Amino acid sequence: MEDPAVPGTGGPPANGNGNGGGGKQAAPKGREAFRSQRRESEGSVDCPTLEFEYGDADGHAAELSELYSYTENLEFTNNRRCFEEDFKTQVQGKEWLELEEDAQKAYIMGLLDRLEVVSRERRLKVARAVLYLAQGTFGECDSEVDVLHWSRYNCFLLYQMGTFSTFLELLHMEIDNSQACSSALRKPAVSIADSTELRVLLSVMYLMVENIRLERETDPCGWRTARETFRTELSFSMHNEEPFALLLFSMVTKFCSGLAPHFPIKKVLLLLWKVVMFTLGGFEHLQTLKVQKRAELGLPPLAEDSIQVVKSMRAASPPSYTLDLGESQLAPPPSKLRGRRGSRRQLLTKQDSLDIYNERDLFKTEEPATEEEEESAGDGERTLDGELDLLEQDPLVPPPPSEAPLSAERVTFPKGLPWAPKVRQKDIEHFLEMSRNKFIGFTLGQDTDTLVGLPRPIHESVKTLKQHKYISIADVQIKNEEELEKCPMSLGEEVVPETPCEILYQGMLYSLPQYMIALLKILLAAAPTSKAKTDSINILADVLPEEMPITVLQSMKLGIDVNRHKEIIVKSISTLLLLLLKHFKLNHIYQFEYVSQHLVFANCIPLILKFFNQNILSYITAKNSISVLDYPCCTIQDLPELTTESLEAGDNSQFCWRNLFSCINLLRLLNKLTKWKHSRTMMLVVFKSAPILKRALKVKQAMLQLYVLKLLKIQTKYLGRQWRKSNMKTMSAIYQKVRHRMNDDWAYGNDIDARPWDFQAEECTLRANIEAFNSRRYDRPQDSEFSPVDNCLQSVLGQRLDLPEDFHYSYELWLEREVFSQPICWEELLQNH
Repeated sequence: MEDPAVPGTGGPPANGNGNGGGGKQAAPKGREAFRSQRRESEGSVDCPTLEFEYGDADGHAAELSELYSYTENLEFTNNRRCFEEDFKTQVQGKEWLELEEDAQKAYIMGLLDRLEVVSRERRLKVARAVLYLAQGTFGECDSEVDVLHWSRYNCFLLYQMGTFSTFLELLHMEIDNSQACSSALRKPAVSIADSTELRVLLSVMYLMVENIRLERETDPCGWRTARETFRTELSFSMHNEEPFALLLFSMVTKFCSGLAPHFPIKKVLLLLWKVVMFTLGGFEHLQTLKVQKRAELGLPPLAEDSIQVVKSMRAASPPSYTLDLGESQLAPPPSKLRGRRGSRRQLLTKQDSLDIYNERDLFKTEEPATEEEEESAGDGERTLDGELDLLEQDPLVPPPPSEAPLSAERVTFPKGLPWAPKVRQKDIEHFLEMSRNKFIGFTLGQDTDTLVGLPRPIHESVKTLKQHKYISIADVQIKNEEELEKCPMSLGEEVVPETPCEILYQGMLYSLPQYMIALLKILLAAAPTSKAKTDSINILADVLPEEMPITVLQSMKLGIDVNRHKEIIVKSISTLLLLLLKHFKLNHIYQFEYVSQHLVFANCIPLILKFFNQNILSYITAKNSISVLDYPCCTIQDLPELTTESLEAGDNSQFCWRNLFSCINLLRLLNKLTKWKHSRTMMLVVFKSAPILKRALKVKQAMLQLYVLKLLKIQTKYLGRQWRKSNMKTMSAIYQKVRHRMNDDWAYGNDIDARPWDFQAEECTLRANIEAFNSRRYDRPQDSEFSPVDNCLQSVLGQRLDLPEDFHYSYELWLEREVFSQPICWEELLQNH
């Protein structure tokens, strides 16, 4: 796939003629090519509504299958052989499933003892036997359900026997294995053979985390206790060691630095994501934590559950392209209008289309357009990659009388908005400031209660605004932080709860910039729009075989495997970053802002826009999977002969779950970074994100469309009147789907926030607040500033000091040099004593 231009680096904008002065030179042949290209790559009018349910992760079997690349399938047999050879020497005449639980525990203890050998080869064989147990002893199972059941059972058994801590020690050894690192650095091409030991260890740990993390009502009481113990063990520092997530973060940075190119980065990222989700909680748990935190701070409860509101939304039809172009671009010259019948009706139809209430209902599925309608729409289509290229088009063809949009049956009105409106304290203050300046001539600062001298309608407006006033947790945290900075002595020490999130932030604090840069580097390398460059990171070390394919079918299989590998990496990084941002924001707003600012400094915003600067519909519907090779199916059935049919057989779903999941997470991440940040919103405008984001509306999935519309809403005021006039259907969709801020003038651009700002100063102020927070809470050594000071003159002068024997010979010289000739710094004197 060709690498499109980075957003914002396209050519100059078109002039009034629509194509930079060359509008009359477009030949019919070019127009036909444009129409065919639109039908092939941009034809999303036929896209059905996608039945997608957003959650913490995909189904259990799908999450386990993504751990393995198709190149690793031969190792399933190797694991089974290592287990059976060891098992026969320990247990005679029985299989694993026939043993009692005590006998199974005794065998696992023996396995762990045999791991403590010097020989790497013998240690690897025992580790493979443990991996076979974690994979569900599939050699004794008859169905995929049985494999998954015994995989969970064996993982709980392995954890209760202390397997995870044993494998953690082995992982530390492999990370510090300088011989393996130097060997990989000397090789021209790293393959799957260079990461064998690491892949086995990480696979066992991932299977244990994923199986134990999964909660089911039928789980016995012992499993629930083990789950909570395991969560605590992963969350907190055990035996003076750092939390497990920090070890995985260090592996990511070591991989990106080029010191360990053999690390299986996909497995590391998957395990890191699942550990963070297990220890901190998923999206639904976050909503519960938010409700609890608001209750603790004495804030009113949330008006609605955002997850449920989004789930109840219906997807909107993508905007019509003829309606999205400006009148100056659509209207033909007057000389052409005079010579054509029905020109008056065309103008009426076009003008009426600008009224949002006379458009067709966005929530109804549009009927497929006829070929003539597609051609007329194609003539007015705007190419969105790079330069603006508007081809010459014919005048609009009026619709038949029976389908005229002016018909009364087609007029629809919004039946109700999904979100309760919100108002910030700042909005009420701004409204009263404008009203007082207008009617009285002076202001009262932040006073929102005194309404003397204001007319009655202003009283009603303020009352309505206060009814919908929303105080966020972040507002309370910022206010508390300001008070702590102003009055450190009177307010005393801040009590910080030792939550898993707080401990993770403390551990990440000093290396957090490196962690964010490393994750974004890998995300860039895995993006489908990125070219394979010699200086980029090689993320394919755990998918490329030792011997490259020699047949066409083997090459096709490897190509599917590589694409799938990249998709899984994008999925894990996007979800990991989103989870970290949401948890840190709930824990403390400045922790969230610290991570956000480093993501912005590392060019996360243009990176996400570059990711979406592709045919998103094709990405979401991509079929980069071979169902017969997926775990656990590949362990039960004999692997079929490699044919074109076997590569294409299997998955018949209308979209790829992980790709749609990744797109939504990246859009949510972009929303988190830009919300209420005018400088970052201007980055969206500078990088020309509006056409890129608008193309994503072609995907008929309500949640994805909601976050696209949110991003379009925040930059609408900066895009100008012509853009708003040309995109009335998109504006209507924003009105119907996105939450309203009562006095937010987003649709007209008259808001004070739309005026020029010193954006650099905004980021610098935020950075100063973050540094003050981190310094106050984490940098200050214990008992430094608030420790009692002895400032009594008699006791200070009465302290006995041990002086050198010859001091009395030179004390006059010392007094002159150290006392009389030096200015007294009383603060330093107090600190020294």
